[in-house]
Amino acid sequence: MSALLATRPRTGAGPRLDVDLGAVADNTRLLAGRATGELMAVVKADGFGHGAVDVARTALAHGATRLGVTSLEEAWPLLDLGVPVLSWLNHVDADWAAATAHGVEVAVPSLQHLAAVAAAAGRTRVHLHVDAGMARDGADPSSWALLCRTARRAEQRGEVDVVGVMGHLGCADRPGDDCNALGRTRFAWALEHARAAGLRPRDRHLAATAATLTDPRTHHTMSRVGAGLVGIDPSGSTVLRPAMRLTAPVISVRRVRAGTPVGYGHAHRTATATHLGLVPVGYADGLPRAASGRAEVLVRGVRRPVVGLVSMDQLVVDLGVRGVDLGETVTVFGPGDAGEPTVAEWAAAAGTIEHEIVTGLGARVERRVRSAAHLRSLS
Repeated sequence: MSALLATRPRTGAGPRLDVDLGAVADNTRLLAGRATGELMAVVKADGFGHGAVDVARTALAHGATRLGVTSLEEAWPLLDLGVPVLSWLNHVDADWAAATAHGVEVAVPSLQHLAAVAAAAGRTRVHLHVDAGMARDGADPSSWALLCRTARRAEQRGEVDVVGVMGHLGCADRPGDDCNALGRTRFAWALEHARAAGLRPRDRHLAATAATLTDPRTHHTMSRVGAGLVGIDPSGSTVLRPAMRLTAPVISVRRVRAGTPVGYGHAHRTATATHLGLVPVGYADGLPRAASGRAEVLVRGVRRPVVGLVSMDQLVVDLGVRGVDLGETVTVFGPGDAGEPTVAEWAAAAGTIEHEIVTGLGARVERRVRSAAHLRSLS
């Protein structure tokens, strides 16, 4: 038996995601200081869930010199920012003519892509993309020499400008892994073939965030950083500032006896008499169901466990013997500076990576963005 104490919050505030562009600014400065060449700010997946245009503007103001995205669709909102934008993951039938018309640079990972880009009106700036050991994106090494020769002929015909060669490392989050040496070697080999074909790419880029922080040998003329801008270091080597804080109100509180089952499947039973708080965020908002029974939130400066299964729209928190008032704010995660759980901790609880958490937050959560300039004015 439980006693329902109340069901209506005192305020109308719902779940809210605060994005701290001051953190993005600090992270960009640090990363630009580590990079030995230019810094490309990668703002794919809506700036890793933080807002692509906001993150891009902030990064460009604090050390980045150009932008990167995956699809052409992600590139269009960035065109007014006045710097080169590279798009590197497109179907062979993408709108290459529009890319050329708008000055978007594109990656070419295959002969088929090269033919399609070369057939578009205008002279497209391209980055030849080599598979540096992931068997994922990029041209297979067996086709690389032919791709370079064909690209050189297209360049001579005035169809493309080969301005870059790019690759990606599969194990940069483990700096000592042998596969990184393989990736460096393969990329050097790819550059040799490009030069042998008569190409003179100005931009040569292999490193993403982890390699930018740990291995200068991978930097070449430019590093591409995305996760690091928003405070995620896959290598665990550097302290960056997380740029997100997710909060939500307690919308109901009930007092329950020991042994009370909680949520779907009665996956949890209370060990003692306690108070349970209902918080209106769930897996539809991006909180992983796999973190059920392991994640925590911060309430009144104290960490409290999430109990039962995370539901689509809600989760239950064990508030202890005192409970809380309705409408009080729960910090689901944040930078950790007030003792709250971090995105990294939620990711560990769910057996995943931070990237999946921050890019999965749903549109139902209200977003508030605080600019770096605004934050400086408050300090």
